Amino acid sequence: MDNMFKLCGFWTGIFAVMFFVGDMMTASVLMIASTIFFLLLGYLKLTERMYMYMFGAYLMIFMVGFSYYATFIHVPGGGH
Repeated sequence: MDNMFKLCGFWTGIFAVMFFVGDMMTASVLMIASTIFFLLLGYLKLTERMYMYMFGAYLMIFMVGFSYYATFIHVPGGGH
């Protein structure tokens, strides 16, 4: 299970780079925070049940944060 969190950290890191290249700094920072979170969890050697609880908590917090970003901060079309 810890390898899956390392894999999630890799992919969120890729998304962070893509958001950075696309000049979406707020989304990039969110993905960098997710990358750090996943990599830290990947090296903790927790039980499978605890990993599932942590992933559920992450999904709840991430979806609230991303929904807030998408609704109130992000301007469709770039806003330039």
